This record gives sequence, C-alpha cells and structure tokens, in this order.
Amino acid sequence: MIDWDDAFDNSGYVPEASEIGAAWVAAAEAFRTKQPYAVLDHPYGSGDRERFDLFLPEGLPKGVVVFVHGGYWHMRAKSDWSHFSKGFLNHGWAVAIVGYTLAPTVRISQITQSIAAAVAEVAKTVEGPLRLVGHSAGGHLVSRMMCQGVLSDGLIARVQRVVSVSGVHDLRPLVGTRMNDTLGLTKAEALAESSALLEPADVPVTFWVGADERPEFLRQNRLIAEGWGLKGADVSTVYQPAENHFTVINGLVDENSKLVCEVLR
Repeated sequence: MIDWDDAFDNSGYVPEASEIGAAWVAAAEAFRTKQPYAVLDHPYGSGDRERFDLFLPEGLPKGVVVFVHGGYWHMRAKSDWSHFSKGFLNHGWAVAIVGYTLAPTVRISQITQSIAAAVAEVAKTVEGPLRLVGHSAGGHLVSRMMCQGVLSDGLIARVQRVVSVSGVHDLRPLVGTRMNDTLGLTKAEALAESSALLEPADVPVTFWVGADERPEFLRQNRLIAEGWGLKGADVSTVYQPAENHFTVINGLVDENSKLVCEVLR
C-alpha cells in the first residue's frame, strides 16, 4: 500500500528545506527594496491575499510573466518569491507575482478561480503576450489555467507558453493524506481539479521537474505530459539533473538559465 503522506513529503527528504525557504524570504525582501518600477499589492479580488506584485523593466515591457507560488495551497505568500522575477526582468519582461487566499479558508477549486481572475487583471494591466510559470501547487494552478473553459478565449490567445515546475496534476492521492485535514478535498473536487484528467487548451506547455525529486513528482510530471500529449497538446518535459523540489526553481534568478529560456521560448 502506498504511503501518500511520504510520497508528498518534499521537505522530509531535503534536510536544508527550511534554510532554503528562509533564504527565499530574505532574498525577496532585499530584491523588492531595489526595484524602481514596482507596483506592490495590486488588487484583483476582494480577499486580503488577492493581490499581485508587479515588477516592471526599464522601458516598454515585451510582455508579462505571471508567476504562481507553491506551498501546497495552504502555505507561503507572494512576498517570499519577488527575487524570482530577476531573470525575466533582465530580458525586458514585466513579472506579476500572484498571491491568493490559502486553504482552509478557501477550497482548491476557489483558488483556481482566483488565479484565473488574477491572470485577467494582469492582462488588463500590462499589454502584450503572457507567459505563465508556477512552482509546486503553483505548477498545478498554471496547468489548470490551460484546461479548457478556465480562461476566456481572448486570454488564451495571449498566452504564448506555460511552464509548470514540479506541479501536482492528479489530486486524487491527496484525499488520503494528513494534509487533507487542511485542504478538505473531496473525491469529487480532487477529480474536477486534476489537470491531468481534463482537456487542455491549445497553448504550448512544458512540464519541468527536478530529477532528484520524490518519485511521486516524477510520476505526476510524466502523467500529465503523456495524457495531454495523447490529446494532441503541444507538450514538452524536462527532468532537470541534480535538482530537488526546492532548488529546481533557482534558475529563475538567472537570465541565462535553461528555465528562464524555456519560459520565454
């Protein structure tokens, strides 16, 4: 019998996980203090956390990258991730770091709708093409944006590429975890929110995961890529060598990294 708590226990298998998280917070705060073209806490909904931080490059943006953070839908905040804008800003793209109300205050299905509203508001705020990238739970949420019927046709037409990093795309196993005491997933909601089981929109999507992550995250990456590929979607996969669940997004701070280049490809 599979121990699903163990399968999703990323921090338990990365001893330095708490130190990495603390370093993110410090780096994000330092980054924000040096940004001359930042608009913080732009509202897109009525909730206290329904805000995004917009970082603008010098000059007219080429477009906007929307970043959705992780934390298993119930942890962390947008202010932990500001510095991951750096690589895109250096290419002349604006970056919106999206916050959202966390479980158990809301359900995952409601978070999906919040992110859709955020993408719509970002698109109204910055002209040009859209790129979406998300990590972990954020990887799930950006893949959900690419399921048919979530975003309007007009928004889908502006999305050039989506990169889901270490996403959870089949939520059904979470129903049997201790984490579900917080998430409150029912079997019906887990099924309805599992991107891997839904119909994809016509947008190129890359599913990216660290090769040293938990086997479940490798399975999740393969599952959605194979499923969407069989449905005719334009999908790519990357299993990045020597990276775990927490180090796999470090490339976003480097304009020349493979991850930044993939988002902007």
